[in-house]
Amino acid sequence: MLVSVIRIGNSKGIRFPKVVLERLGIKDKVDMEVTDKGIILSPVSDIPRKGWAEAFCEMHKNNEDIIEDVPGSEDFEWEW
Repeated sequence: MLVSVIRIGNSKGIRFPKVVLERLGIKDKVDMEVTDKGIILSPVSDIPRKGWAEAFCEMHKNNEDIIEDVPGSEDFEWEW
């Protein structure tokens, strides 16, 4: 699909057809990746922290969720 680059203030941009935005579920943000061959735009999920539960389970399975030797507050000399 050929689209025109238009002036938007001091910048330039492109307009996406409504049907494209609806098809991809794009609301107000996209993820932009710049490569040697061009620009890749991907829809951003509206679900905050999507995938975190699975990632935490994987970390636990690999014993990567252990905090070692956290100093207590009594180990510090506080200045007021």
